[in-house]
Amino acid sequence: MSFSLQVWKEDGVYVAYATELDVSSCGDSVPEARRRLREAVSLFLEEAAHQGALKEILSESGFEKHGDTYVPRRVLVREKESLAVPVVS
Repeated sequence: MSFSLQVWKEDGVYVAYATELDVSSCGDSVPEARRRLREAVSLFLEEAAHQGALKEILSESGFEKHGDTYVPRRVLVREKESLAVPVVS
């Protein structure tokens, strides 16, 4: 299966985040963060399967079963929006 990921740097550490599954990990470099995220997602999916919840979790995360794999929902629009934040005194 494939999933989307985002990587950013936070306090000197690279954070990798699987957006559809809400799973994250981190590392000292982008490749390490990505590798650790793959491991975290694998462990998450294995545990979900062990608990009998894999199909439900993937369905709630927007994945559809196509043959022997799961496919994420098709993203129609991906944009950044700007919004003013209220000032609190």
